[in-house]
Amino acid sequence: MADIALAPRRAKTEIREATAWDKLRHNKNWLGFWFMLPALAFLIFFLAYPLGLGIWLSFTDARIGRVGHYIGTENYEWLWDDSIFWLSVFNTLIYTFIASAIKFAVGLYLALLLNERMPFKALLRAAVLIPFIVPTVLSALAFWWIFDSQFSIISWSLKHLGLITQNINFLGDSTWARICVIFANIWRGVPFVAITLLAGLQTVQPSLYEAATLDGASRWQMFRFITYPLLTPIIAVVMTFSVLFTFTDFQLIWAMTRGGPVNATHLMATLSYQRAIIAGQLGEGAAISSAMIPFLLAAIMVSWFGLQRRKWQQGESND
Repeated sequence: MADIALAPRRAKTEIREATAWDKLRHNKNWLGFWFMLPALAFLIFFLAYPLGLGIWLSFTDARIGRVGHYIGTENYEWLWDDSIFWLSVFNTLIYTFIASAIKFAVGLYLALLLNERMPFKALLRAAVLIPFIVPTVLSALAFWWIFDSQFSIISWSLKHLGLITQNINFLGDSTWARICVIFANIWRGVPFVAITLLAGLQTVQPSLYEAATLDGASRWQMFRFITYPLLTPIIAVVMTFSVLFTFTDFQLIWAMTRGGPVNATHLMATLSYQRAIIAGQLGEGAAISSAMIPFLLAAIMVSWFGLQRRKWQQGESND
């Protein structure tokens, strides 16, 4: 009789276990998780693990060919008194701020221009992408020749115009070197900003501009009250990526100047490479790389809060 009384309870338990497993396999939410699992594993293996290992190395005295030992914050304390490190921080901030601001201004102008009706518009859009699709090192070598102290086409042209009497040492002067690398970064980064903003402009309804025209709005007023507000989320995203790419730039600087002259163009990324790989001080190089994280998180948070504020203004949920 006891077994008969327990039989329905056992059956319910078995049914409950089967239902939980079926829900795990067939529920739409869990189905999305299973599809995302390979990408999650990829990100953990190739991004999260190297990031964690780099942070750990920054607390050790690891060198190339030798396992490091935990030394606490000694690497960071040494960097705090390192004038070259602070120069690289200054260079990185100046490089990122100036290049990102100009890339946004020029990219927005090109996006607005390419959004207008004009002949050969498709060809022009394709041409704008050329600087972005050319390999970075190839672009850097081209600019290295353009700004060469002996064979610069700029110096040659100015001399033939009678504006200068001797070649300009573009990459040998601290100020000129900073200007040159910023110019090269702008040349490479403008297409990304322009094409992304152009894609955003394609989503703006033409009827909004037609209504504004009927109301007598000027082109500036249409841009200020229609185009810019609708582009704000896209601007936040594209500028976040632009700042991140510029802040962590390595190839362009290393191929053009190697951080010279006298560390005038050293960014945090290039200095980290020099200390970790060339000098063999893995722990110190990892500390420099880890010091970049707060700046990158700050850029991401500024963008995120900007988007949240925009949602609140539009009466949307922040979820």
